[in-house]
Amino acid sequence: MYTKCFTAIMVVAFAVIVALVCVLLLLGSKTKTCNFESLNPPLMKHDDQSLVFADLTPHEITEVVDYLNRNLKVNLVSISKANPDSNSIYSVELQLPKKQDVLLYLDHGKPKPPREALVVVYFGNNKDPEIKEFVVGPLPNPTNFKDVTQEKYKNKLPYYRRPATGNEYGQVHTYMLKKEFPNAPTFLKDIFNYDYSDANFLSAFTSAPRGFKSGDRSTWYALFFNIPGSGYYLHPIGLEFLMNHKNLNVSKWSVEQIFYNGQFFINFAELEGKYLKGEVKIVKMRKPGPEENIASLKPPKSTVTDIPMQYEPKGPRYSVKNNQVLYQHWSLAFGVNVNSGLRLFDIKFKGERIVYELSIQEAISIYGSNAPAGMLTRYMDSNFGIGRFVYQLVRGIDCPYFATYIDTYHMLDSDTWVRNKDSICVFELNSGLPLRRHFSSLESFYYGGLANTVLVIRAISSLGNYDYVFDFIFYQNGAIETKVHATGYISSSFYMEGGTDYGNRVGPHTLGTIHTHFINYKVDLDVGGTNNSLVAHDMEFEPFTVPWNPEMQIQRTKLTRKTVDSENEAAFELHSSMPRYMQFASNKKNKWGHERSYRIQMVSFAGDFLPEASSVHNSMNWAKYKLAVTKRKDEEPQSSSIYNQNDPWSPTVKFSSFIDNESIKDQDLVAWITAGFLHIPHAEDIPNTVTAGNGVGFYLRPYNYFNEDPSVHSHDAVYFQPHDKYNSCSVNPLACLANTASCSPGIPPFTYNGFDNHLIVI
Repeated sequence: MYTKCFTAIMVVAFAVIVALVCVLLLLGSKTKTCNFESLNPPLMKHDDQSLVFADLTPHEITEVVDYLNRNLKVNLVSISKANPDSNSIYSVELQLPKKQDVLLYLDHGKPKPPREALVVVYFGNNKDPEIKEFVVGPLPNPTNFKDVTQEKYKNKLPYYRRPATGNEYGQVHTYMLKKEFPNAPTFLKDIFNYDYSDANFLSAFTSAPRGFKSGDRSTWYALFFNIPGSGYYLHPIGLEFLMNHKNLNVSKWSVEQIFYNGQFFINFAELEGKYLKGEVKIVKMRKPGPEENIASLKPPKSTVTDIPMQYEPKGPRYSVKNNQVLYQHWSLAFGVNVNSGLRLFDIKFKGERIVYELSIQEAISIYGSNAPAGMLTRYMDSNFGIGRFVYQLVRGIDCPYFATYIDTYHMLDSDTWVRNKDSICVFELNSGLPLRRHFSSLESFYYGGLANTVLVIRAISSLGNYDYVFDFIFYQNGAIETKVHATGYISSSFYMEGGTDYGNRVGPHTLGTIHTHFINYKVDLDVGGTNNSLVAHDMEFEPFTVPWNPEMQIQRTKLTRKTVDSENEAAFELHSSMPRYMQFASNKKNKWGHERSYRIQMVSFAGDFLPEASSVHNSMNWAKYKLAVTKRKDEEPQSSSIYNQNDPWSPTVKFSSFIDNESIKDQDLVAWITAGFLHIPHAEDIPNTVTAGNGVGFYLRPYNYFNEDPSVHSHDAVYFQPHDKYNSCSVNPLACLANTASCSPGIPPFTYNGFDNHLIVI
């Protein structure tokens, strides 16, 4: 009987449990999914005018390449197969139309400027090898091309200035494996356990520049243990070689010197011979295993955590169409230059143009070391392609999970166009900080505030070991922030005696080498029109006799004002004093009688730039200036050149030549802004440098441009007093969150295709 009762109770209990589970599942299934369609229409409408700045499409690139193959009347070899003595197309990119023509189109209804491409072609097979640049158009169906090399550079472009191709790096790699390493078999086997069975056992990392005078092409390469799945940059083995690859005939290349652990040798054969005689100071090494791999980014444990995330309950409050972004009162066009990276055009707030162009120009890093490759290195990243290396962004890590992801296309050192999927992201971010707020407890009680939600446009360039996170950020008060964070791997040298004069030891054989980062931006501000003046405001103390007590004197704070007259006066060197308020001022006034202006406010902690005694100083001397303002000229479009890296002794573009004492009063002006930081690597940079504390940039802030803070009109603002129903949606939009945030976001699946892009760089 007891058994029957027990069985009956268990059956009933089971039935109750099943019923409860069904109810819970039913309730859970009724959780509504956020409807993202058309709930936040933009305040403005998209137009097609932004396409005047749009990057080339795959179809346009293909048409340009096909057209030149038919009409250039030379034998063009695919660059993946090209030898140094071949003719080949190196790159195809958008040729920006002249600003004057664009403004006539955008603002005055004139015809759209013809769409054209700029093509870099290597003529290695000419009797006098050279580089040429051609403008090809009109697109998408080109019918003509023009050699613009002489017009742009006032001279020929020597062939030795050409950026190295992936095939050239590959040929260096093959040369070493087949011709040089076999000359030191015992040394390589005994010291590194290298036995030729694995062609990828070692990796070589290039230095630059490549020599000491114009025409040189001799490169120091540092060798590292290559451990698949982690950065080889942290595993130097102390062996470096100097490769002379100047000759256009690869068979005539040669190794000029070998460096190992503080000693120099003529070649690998001499290194082998002296090793066998016991005349080499050696450090025996083995490729690190998983436990010794200081470069591994793999988490020690596989864990599942809930990462906090932001999402839009009613969908994005911004809109992206083609290359145009609309956000609240902001509108802008975006693109990626394959050499210099992310750039923006035609930035407007409430329909008024603030900035015509905001673009990255160049990024350099200058190293120190007691090994040849490190001590010579002065990287100019546009030579390698800042925009070329904007690979796919990882959803939820590189950008918020619910960001909008955009593909980019380019052709540089490739046989055809390349797609970098999801390489730009756009998102609105609640920073967790009020943009403004005040709580009053004096005279009357009230609260007013506005959450600091911003629009972010981001791309991340992975340039060898380093990753640069480039952001353009737009605020509700009309301010623009430009910021870059550095992360990724440090570059390192083999730790030897005296190494700590050039960095910190961060591993058994690894020296984290001291270096500086400098990033240059072009800011073509058009404040209230194209013509502006540079105005400086600052402060001083003046002695002042107190009127009501003449026996007493105070130091009174006073505003100082000055209009900067010339380019020379507007060139502020890196560590020189500069007025703290520098603004582009129009001749138009706000209602209070002040010039409508935008202020440039810099955030930078740059190290020192190269002394003028350096033979390569002039190739990147934009870094000498934290701010330089020049008269805008079509013939001065960029502060650097892709050709400066391989001939820094006679630079193709010398920025200081832009500064020639011309008047900058009431002119179309450009600000060239440099931000940077000194990096002394330390233990906490292993395995990667973190972004925290490694962000620099600048703000463009309205300064009497408006009559008041425009964010006061934001629909996001909150204000209430004690008698208000501040839990009512009509008074406080935050009170509505219980309803608007009770939906479940439709989470897109996590996908990643970034490994589809392959590139050989050594």
